[in-house]
Amino acid sequence: MEVSVRDNNVDQALRVLKKKLQREGVYREMRLKEFFEKPSIKKAREKKEAISRQRKLARKKALREG
Repeated sequence: MEVSVRDNNVDQALRVLKKKLQREGVYREMRLKEFFEKPSIKKAREKKEAISRQRKLARKKALREG
C-alpha cells in the first residue's frame, strides 16, 4: 500500500492511509488476531457473518426492486 505526501501535508496523507487501511479491513483483522479463537467459535462467527451479509444484500435488493 502506498500513500503519496503532497506539499509536505503529512496529516492529510495519514488520513488517507487510515481510510485505506479501514477499507482493506486491516484494523478488523488485527482486532480478531489479538486473542486466540477456538476453531469452533471461529466457524460459528464466520457462518453468522455470512448470514448477515446475505440478509443485508437481500434487503438492498428488495429496496431497489420496490
